[in-house]
Amino acid sequence: MEFPHDVIGMRRALHRFPERGFLEYRTASCVAERLAELGYTLRVGPEVMRTEAMLAPPSTAEVMAAQKAALAAGALPKWIERMPGGQTAVVAEMRRGTGPVIALRFDMDALPVGEITGPDHFPARNGFASACPGTMHACGHDGHTAIGLAVAAALALPASSWKGTLRLIFQPAEEGGRGALPLVEAGVVDDVDLFFTGHLGCLLPSGQIALAACGFLWAVKQDVIFRGTPAHAAMAPQKGRNALLAAASATMALYAMPRDGNGVTHVNVGTLRAGTARNVVPSTAVMEIEYRGETEEILETLARKAGNILRGAAQMQDVEVETILRGRTIGAVSDPEIRQRVAEAARKAGVETVIDEWPIGGGDDATYLMRRVQERGGHAGYCLIGADLAGGHHADNFDFDENALPVAVKLFTALAEAA
Repeated sequence: MEFPHDVIGMRRALHRFPERGFLEYRTASCVAERLAELGYTLRVGPEVMRTEAMLAPPSTAEVMAAQKAALAAGALPKWIERMPGGQTAVVAEMRRGTGPVIALRFDMDALPVGEITGPDHFPARNGFASACPGTMHACGHDGHTAIGLAVAAALALPASSWKGTLRLIFQPAEEGGRGALPLVEAGVVDDVDLFFTGHLGCLLPSGQIALAACGFLWAVKQDVIFRGTPAHAAMAPQKGRNALLAAASATMALYAMPRDGNGVTHVNVGTLRAGTARNVVPSTAVMEIEYRGETEEILETLARKAGNILRGAAQMQDVEVETILRGRTIGAVSDPEIRQRVAEAARKAGVETVIDEWPIGGGDDATYLMRRVQERGGHAGYCLIGADLAGGHHADNFDFDENALPVAVKLFTALAEAA
């Protein structure tokens, strides 16, 4: 499979073929093949993911469609066959004598966002906008994956001066908080001494590095299903039980929840789908919601209030309600030792503006990996690489300054070499 080897070329090739969480078959195949070429030992799919820990795994039909599309785009069957059921993680390892176990993590998934195609949009103007309608790399994970592959190539060179065990983790399904926990539960970082990860952009300007991301929000993602009874909307509306009205009432009440004075809270109803026809009382309604809090305690309070609201809205319309957990993230704090290492690596990478910390503005389930490393006596950290944005994260005009890519490659390479 032909695939560019320069970091910007890789980013563009990945951007053109975005894949959603647990469906990153072409991306994972490209990653695995390139890492194998570089001499890494690979573990993929069920070897590094615990199936039982996968929240909201894709259906068999979704997996088959993603695999078919990946194969049509040049993915190699030998890798696809090793990644059943959406288990698309790739973990590469190389050893050089005695020394620490160093882990670097890079996420791979895209978002259900349709990319704009106007001439003012850099990817469209340069021929690498998404070729997959309704799906887009709208957060920079194409850049992260490209950085990871470029770092892998640099560290595989005989002249690269690191010792110990190098472990490169290419994670699926970061969006929604689903992909890291199956890796944690499979023990992928149980023996890690030093764990590094990071993110492009996050409103940090180009040319800057933040030693640590701060403000990780605890979050819960849920599907909410209201089930009522259909009826003729004019002939017998009294026989119906309106699920749409229950969902609408719940939506308004969720947004009206009092905020917590002890910290940041966010609530969002991302989708609401209901009903079958204009003259039928809607018997089903499905909502995709999330709520976030600055601390675990704040999140627990939000969750309790949200549960009361959902049950109350169901009772108002005499319908049933079910909630299904679809994702979760937690908070984490970078260790001081990792911050110091990032500072030294930033200087080696030629970065002039280094700041102590910068708010990430949301969450990242890499925090599960960080917490496991820290619980087992290792050190973990999450830095930010400045990159000017053409459009905000998760927007249809998202794009980032590609000049940040080689800076990030130098940074992560220096981190591993200094360990």
